[in-house]
Amino acid sequence: MKKRIKYLIGFISIVVLTTACSDSFLDEKVLDSYAPGSLNDQLGYEAAAIGLHNTFSTLYTTEQDQTFLGMAQLGTDIVWAPNGNSNGMARPYFDYAQLKSTDAAAAKLWTSLYKIINNANLIIKFSGDNSAVGMTQEQLDTYNAEARFFRAYSYNMLATLYGGVPLVTEPVTSAKTDFTRAPIADVNNTIEQDLLFAIAKLPEVDAAVKPGRANKAMAHQLLAEVYLRVNKPDLAEAQCDAIINGGKFSLTTNRFGVKSSQPGDAFSDMFVYGNQRRSQGNKEVIWVMEQENPTLVPGGSTGFPQQRRVWVAAYHNLPAMSITDSLGGRGLARVRLNNWVLYKLYKGSDMRNSKYTIHRLHYFNNPDAKYSAVYRKQVPYGQNVNFTLGGGSEIKIFASDTIFKSNPYTLKWGQFDPKDEFGFGMWKDFIIMRLGETYLLRAEARLKQNKLAAAAADINVLRHRANAAVVTSGDISLNFILDERARELLGEENRRMTLVRTGTLVERATRLNGTAPLAGGAIETTNGLHSHNILLPIPQSEIDLNKDAPLEQNPGY
Repeated sequence: MKKRIKYLIGFISIVVLTTACSDSFLDEKVLDSYAPGSLNDQLGYEAAAIGLHNTFSTLYTTEQDQTFLGMAQLGTDIVWAPNGNSNGMARPYFDYAQLKSTDAAAAKLWTSLYKIINNANLIIKFSGDNSAVGMTQEQLDTYNAEARFFRAYSYNMLATLYGGVPLVTEPVTSAKTDFTRAPIADVNNTIEQDLLFAIAKLPEVDAAVKPGRANKAMAHQLLAEVYLRVNKPDLAEAQCDAIINGGKFSLTTNRFGVKSSQPGDAFSDMFVYGNQRRSQGNKEVIWVMEQENPTLVPGGSTGFPQQRRVWVAAYHNLPAMSITDSLGGRGLARVRLNNWVLYKLYKGSDMRNSKYTIHRLHYFNNPDAKYSAVYRKQVPYGQNVNFTLGGGSEIKIFASDTIFKSNPYTLKWGQFDPKDEFGFGMWKDFIIMRLGETYLLRAEARLKQNKLAAAAADINVLRHRANAAVVTSGDISLNFILDERARELLGEENRRMTLVRTGTLVERATRLNGTAPLAGGAIETTNGLHSHNILLPIPQSEIDLNKDAPLEQNPGY
């Protein structure tokens, strides 16, 4: 949503599951927020729904900072943590030996998801009693469905990453210290029922009250993922069919948007700032979380999104390199694409590997800079930064650091504002769901039903768009589909969620992400990864506070 009413979030977020167990929380005097006894009119429901979106967006922005972004990718099969450059809280997701029951990142994610659930429960509870003034049942059902979508989204992440968890379907309004873990089947059933309700009651994408609000296709896509996780591939295929055959979305196959007259390609156009929304011509997107610079649009973002800083290299730390839009703005390279992605994943002229999507070579772009305090030589403007200085002996100037300064990186999160070169926050929309992934989910569903030719046909839709060689039914396997997801969704999907859902985290991370080169010849490995790491630890703080019932820890922690 273009504008968010930030000051209204407090009235539905005051009660948080994880803090409700703390006596000190009960003593706190809240002066700027209140928990509603009821929602009485459409203004209240609208504010509550906007607040729910606001709370959800903090998962990607303020509360998680770089932590959530790092733990979603590190320790999987696609990235390394360059030379200890990862965010501190995300570090155990590359060095699993550090992943303990007291892990701060797992606790932050747990807290954020239950905050979303509690806010959703408030809307679900009040919209079910039909007591609001001047509202129809259809209006109430739409708000109910939107809240159920977010509750299902949160419980699906919890079920995937933690297993069976406390199932809370009523607002928590007072201290509670007797939570117990529900059987995973009960959690899955709640997710399914919530999403079926959402599909029935949410509007089509172009009929949503505002761009960015929940729509029917979002629920279909999430339910397809859920059905794959619980091994109901026929039902997952039907959910994908509803999107693919519904006529609302289409793959981006032609150049469009703000840079269509400049060098580029159709795939990279989808991720250009100013091209990511349906209103901007991007008909592939199913769910876009819109972000605006809050200095220009009050409430335009919940915090300071860090995606660019996580993914884009710190090339600006090289002498004679200036921060530019074409290089993606100012990054820190908290993650680095591994050698499997860079040198083995893509074949031929795959558009998804073009220089407009994955930046690989840096050239000096500041003609006035010196490259060395020792040599005081003028930098050869336009020269590849990995060059040697001749004269008796060959001295390699910059090639030794391809770890986080001149390393290749995805440009999907590139963003640059010349008025804010430092760019602490990234003011760019988040594409959370798009049609390209729908085809991949359907291919997976068809594979599980042994419909190999049909699965290959889905993969070939994407490969045709990417100018990649087509495949046959004999090429189709789960590993191939996961490879194709990496090719298509690199930097977009929560890779940890995908690998945990498919039961492939340990095998693929060990096989494809075993070692990383470091400066000085050292190596960095995906350490200590064992089968118990498939699930995250239940936060020890929750176990300790839950004094009136056992809240069991996951095995291995």
